[in-house]
Amino acid sequence: MKFFLKHQTLIFRSIGIVFLLTGFLVRFWVMPQEVISENDRATANLARMEASVVGGSSKTEKKKVDKRHFLKKLKETQKKQFEYLTILAMVLGSASLGYSFLRKKLIKSGS
Repeated sequence: MKFFLKHQTLIFRSIGIVFLLTGFLVRFWVMPQEVISENDRATANLARMEASVVGGSSKTEKKKVDKRHFLKKLKETQKKQFEYLTILAMVLGSASLGYSFLRKKLIKSGS
């Protein structure tokens, strides 16, 4: 406990810098841009071909369950959660870093 109290400012600054840098790096460098992948392109082509075959034939078949809608929603939800996590890391880093600088001023003015 004495170690923490003795080095409290350094600990808060270190944690703040790590959170802030991690948040910025993940948010702006690691997260991929919106592009269509090869799998998505192949799925779209397959759906287009199936639609042209079904439209050309006179047979009535049962519709297949469309799982792409569920997968799309899942990916969107995961992306939003990841964005919120990076924003939370940046906010916590900023708060920790700010507190480490304000801590000295609060102690000096309070004493």
